[in-house]
Amino acid sequence: MKNVIVAPNPYRDQNFGTAREAMEILKKAGMQVKLCLPFEVDRSYDLPKDLRFTRLDREMQTADLVVCFGGDGTILHMAKSATRRGIPLLGVNIGTMGFMAELESTELDKLALLGTDSFTIESRRMLDVTVQRDRDIIFHDISLNDVVITKGAVARIVYLTVKCDGVQALECGGDGLIVATPSGSTAYSFSAGGPIVEPEAENILITPICAHEMGARCIVASDRRVVTVELARNARRNAYLSVDGGKALRLNMGDVATIRRSKLETKLVRLKQRSFYDVVNAKFKK
Repeated sequence: MKNVIVAPNPYRDQNFGTAREAMEILKKAGMQVKLCLPFEVDRSYDLPKDLRFTRLDREMQTADLVVCFGGDGTILHMAKSATRRGIPLLGVNIGTMGFMAELESTELDKLALLGTDSFTIESRRMLDVTVQRDRDIIFHDISLNDVVITKGAVARIVYLTVKCDGVQALECGGDGLIVATPSGSTAYSFSAGGPIVEPEAENILITPICAHEMGARCIVASDRRVVTVELARNARRNAYLSVDGGKALRLNMGDVATIRRSKLETKLVRLKQRSFYDVVNAKFKK
């Protein structure tokens, strides 16, 4: 790993203190380091004058690794860009939970291991998400964590029909539905009552949110299944679809959201030998 992008969340890394320290460690380990913002910041935000930022899309053309600083949301955002280009990602937690991060901000010294190739790469399954309206595909994205379909901000029930390979698996009314990867099992799906699933498992989780039916339960399906979600016939209003916490798309009656395993996989760099259950225990005891 010679060409490394350091991508800090400016709203979490105050004055880029963590990123500055990491850059020094990486340079001493013999790596070429470029500093990029993971997303566009508000124009009112004053970036430090002593730091040189370069464009992320340009640097990704030659990058061997992206080191991302922030919470889970920042890591999920960067995972899409990195995955589409086949670039491994290493997350450093400066947020609250930081479940997907490999390092805490107090463990930056371990970044020096990248210069000695003392690391492993773990592949995480992703979901491919499309929305069809009439005969047109109006939306396409990939997801590392989950696809969420909700009722929006209004206090009402949304009725959804879920099919696996064209066969109805669930129909329920409630606040909505989560379709998650094993990686996303510890996120919103877990809060909604879904199970914790090892990242290596070959599953798709379908978890109702505050369902209004006694029989509505989480379904653990094979990742070979094609999951489709539609507004049920008795639905009177719109629903909203969001991928990995991103901007919501309004769904109309007749729209079909199709979710299947993606051909792409996110590559996460691992510097520590630890069990998934060690991570679960450490994070949920906070």
